Amino acid sequence: MSTEFTNSYRAAAESLAWAAAQERRATAHSHTETLVQTPISGDICQVDGAWKDTECRAGLGWYFFNTDSPDKLMGTCNLRRGISPLQSELEALIWAMQCMIRHNKLVMVFQTDCSDVVKMVSKPEEWPAFSTLLDEVDRCKRRFTSFNIMHIPRTNNTKADKLARSARDLPTDVYYVNSISPVWIPELL
Repeated sequence: MSTEFTNSYRAAAESLAWAAAQERRATAHSHTETLVQTPISGDICQVDGAWKDTECRAGLGWYFFNTDSPDKLMGTCNLRRGISPLQSELEALIWAMQCMIRHNKLVMVFQTDCSDVVKMVSKPEEWPAFSTLLDEVDRCKRRFTSFNIMHIPRTNNTKADKLARSARDLPTDVYYVNSISPVWIPELL
């Protein structure tokens, strides 16, 4: 069995496991829970990836804000669709990290609605099919003064989600980083 086939098989298996986990999570959280969470303050960057097996492109989106100031920044881009939705989620995190470093935002809390991404960053050795991408996450992580990543509910990640989905749906290449919404999604803010 070739290495390429093995890696493709592993990535496909990861994709199926990710989809099953999303379904289980939706079912498991259908009851009402009360969670006490410490409010996060400072620089926050929410990230999301948009992937569909029927689309040739994946979309990446991130939304940066500061809880103590009006600072806002956002990014949306599309790229050739990878092998799994989990790959797109991880690529969105990497791109957001690189952009935050370029903008000198080095004390950062990243938020994602994909719990597997948090697990991947915490224990990369358990995700060998994604080792190349996780190595890049580690390289970026080392450039931050303070780096945290946390899982948030999908309902709290709507801006990054909208940025990612809109980029995936565009028929042309897009790479957009700005403090104002792109013209094709003016209702973002």
